[in-house]
Amino acid sequence: MLADFLELDPSSLSKNPRFPLNLPRRIANKINKADLNDPLLRQFVPLAEEQCIAEGFVDDPVQDVSFCRSKKLLQKYEGRALLLTTSTCAMNCRFCFRKNFDYEQKTPFDQEIAHIQGDSSLQEIILSGGDPLSLSDTDLKQLFDRIGAIEHVKIIRFHTRFPVGIPERINESFLQILVDCPKQIVFILHSNHPKELDPDVLSALKSIQKQGIPLLLQTVLLKGVNDSLETLKALFEKCIHNGILPYYLHQLDRVEGSAHMEVPEERGKELIKELRSCLPGYAIPTYVAEIPGKPNKTVLF
Repeated sequence: MLADFLELDPSSLSKNPRFPLNLPRRIANKINKADLNDPLLRQFVPLAEEQCIAEGFVDDPVQDVSFCRSKKLLQKYEGRALLLTTSTCAMNCRFCFRKNFDYEQKTPFDQEIAHIQGDSSLQEIILSGGDPLSLSDTDLKQLFDRIGAIEHVKIIRFHTRFPVGIPERINESFLQILVDCPKQIVFILHSNHPKELDPDVLSALKSIQKQGIPLLLQTVLLKGVNDSLETLKALFEKCIHNGILPYYLHQLDRVEGSAHMEVPEERGKELIKELRSCLPGYAIPTYVAEIPGKPNKTVLF
């Protein structure tokens, strides 16, 4: 039982959480025992606080359903579309804004590929989910080959959290898929705390960089995880020291069960201001929120 492994009182955990627990052993091993304030525990372990109902926290805070072109294709912004490759992740973030999405489980992407082929305005396709690295290399290669054959698509963007939980997933077979792709690839990593980026994770990411692929970081601002200057500074410094450029700092999407993790926007703005006084400009992400219906991310500061 996880409570026993982490030396926690079972009453501190959510009973029968609506969003299931999914946690790789290597992350569980990093969590401090008997510490409810551990930043990894707060991200991945369902706490009793999830059961609190809070006004304004809903099932679909970014209104994904409104932007579906098909079961697996979302189009919110001009020139790009997001392909929901799978519902599966290496670990389940408790604050996931897509935890309630009604995923289509079949892997063929015929309808989505046809839509992309028929819309010449789409220059960039974003692979997300779930996590695209949950797919097998065979399925990923087929998907890359099909998108790669569409002339008007210029960029394939890869959104993933998988290397933080299972860095071994970045294997030679996957790297070859990236090398063989005729399109420009942009690789976006989701990480929220420097504790996530151990030497094994950074080594796996370095193997991607060695292919000439830009590697960027996106982070969610989370109460009790990274809402301090010390933590964000350490995270962004670790990234730039390893060739990873901070891209976005996201305000929490208000999904049900995550109210205990929300940081006020004013605090987020203070943190960005403080970071500007101690880091170079390229090490500071843009602080943004996603507001449904807007033509782009809304810059908060």
